[in-house]
Amino acid sequence: MTKKLKHLPRAAVATFVAVVGCLALTTPQAVATDAGPGITFTADASAETKAVAAAESEAAQIAAVECGTGYELRWAERLPTATNRLGTLFSYAKLTGSRWDACAVFDNNTGGTKYMKLKICPNTVGGACAQDEGNFSQYAGPVRLTNAMCGDITAIMKNTSSSSTALVDAVRGATPCN
Repeated sequence: MTKKLKHLPRAAVATFVAVVGCLALTTPQAVATDAGPGITFTADASAETKAVAAAESEAAQIAAVECGTGYELRWAERLPTATNRLGTLFSYAKLTGSRWDACAVFDNNTGGTKYMKLKICPNTVGGACAQDEGNFSQYAGPVRLTNAMCGDITAIMKNTSSSSTALVDAVRGATPCN
C-alpha cells in the first residue's frame, strides 16, 4: 500500500477496514476470528494475544491491513503494562518458504501526539534494520523486515524526541526463533 492509512482520520480508516473486512468474509480462504474479519493468528499466538486483539479489534484490523496479505498476528501487547496502556504493539509474521518475515505496528493509545519509534532488526551481523519514527497521534509503522528470523522489535514512545525519559521502551522478539 503506497498511501499509509495513519494519515487518514481514524473514522475513515475504520470505515475502510470495515469494507475490507466485509470483502474478506466473502472470500473462501478468509478466516474470521473474535478479533474481527481479516485477522488470522500464527500457531504460537497466545490466549493473551487473542484477548488483546479482540479488545482492540479496530487497531488490530488496521495493523493487519497495513502489514498486508499473508501476515498473521503473532502477538499483541499493551505497553508499558496491561493496566497502564499508552500504546499497543502488534507483531505480525509471515512464513515465506523457509524464512520468516515480520511486520509491526505500534498503536498510540494516549489520545495525543507523541514521539514514537518502531524498529525491527534482524539477528544477523551487518543486517539492516527497518524503522519508522516521528510524531504520531495514531500509530507508528507499519515496519516490515524480510528474513527477520530471531530478530527484535523495539518500540519507544516519548512526549517529544528530545525527552530524556521514555514512556514506553520495549524490545520483543520479532518472529519464532529456534
